[in-house]
Amino acid sequence: MGGNVKVSIVVPVYNVEKYLKQCLDSVRKQTLKDIEIICVDDGSTDNSLAILRECAAVDPRIKIISKPNSGYGNSMNRGMDAAVGEYIGIVESDDYVDRHMFSDLYNIATKTGAEIVKSDYYEFSTENKKSFQYINTVHNPAFYNRIINGEESDEIFHFRMNTWTGIYRTSFLRKNCIRHNETPGASYQDNGFWFQTLSLAKSIYFVNKAYYYYRQDNPNSSINNKGKVFCMCDEFAYIRRFIESNDAVKEKYLKVFLVKKYFNYFYTYKRIADEYKMSFLERFSKEFKQSLEAGEFDDTLMAGSEMSKLRRIMEDPKQFYYDDMLWCLNEEYLRKVNYRNYLLTLIGEKNGKRN
Repeated sequence: MGGNVKVSIVVPVYNVEKYLKQCLDSVRKQTLKDIEIICVDDGSTDNSLAILRECAAVDPRIKIISKPNSGYGNSMNRGMDAAVGEYIGIVESDDYVDRHMFSDLYNIATKTGAEIVKSDYYEFSTENKKSFQYINTVHNPAFYNRIINGEESDEIFHFRMNTWTGIYRTSFLRKNCIRHNETPGASYQDNGFWFQTLSLAKSIYFVNKAYYYYRQDNPNSSINNKGKVFCMCDEFAYIRRFIESNDAVKEKYLKVFLVKKYFNYFYTYKRIADEYKMSFLERFSKEFKQSLEAGEFDDTLMAGSEMSKLRRIMEDPKQFYYDDMLWCLNEEYLRKVNYRNYLLTLIGEKNGKRN
């Protein structure tokens, strides 16, 4: 089978018994039949491994790697190392995909010779009632449906950050030693893989069609964990080490890296629980002051409002925290006042109709 596999699909698995069957069914029903499905169980303590074994018993394309819990990055590296396909795809085990996804992406890859082919996707939730939102990976339509050399435009770094909407030529990944960061218990370990692939690829193709369904309502997802405070910092330290190891990448993408780091750090600050915000801001401030002192960026790096916010964080993280908390409280108060006025207006209108 090894010489016939067109796409190796890596599925990292950890305690997802509620969603796993739907995920695997969507991958098994692909119109592209020459695939292998590499499921890496990261020491699940629920029924996930049993579900994998049930599915593997009826589909020989499923390969199971079972190991003690060692984190997402290790799971992805183990799965990609085992891949024998021409291209590698990624499907998270709480998501699912359109049955035509890998056939369409593979056909584009072979016709264009692209090292990477990526698509749009849907964000969805099944809480209360099912909802779907179409997400454009690319914010500039001019970048769709053509080969892009990452070296020619750093604008691609401002597109949606994800690794699972596409396929990657296996030889490209291995030639460039592109890996996931391996830190047990960490999150956001797809960030480093994403940055490496965009930095090193000479041919990327974005498709303006959605195939991937990205779940928003898994309570165990990293995006919903307010206690994972410094995982983003660890991931950007990993990306920084990659940049420092490649002079050409550092010269071209260091400022892009700093912009991405700022926005991801600020996203983390807003996401984490209140009791961690101050300590995170202090690390935020320290790291960016080091970059400023090293002459790595200036006021032209970002829009004025964002640069002003960053300078406030660097100068006095404690004052920024208090100012931000006051602003948030004021916004919450205004929302409640507006909602109260809205209700009073409805009641007044209702009473007026009765009179």
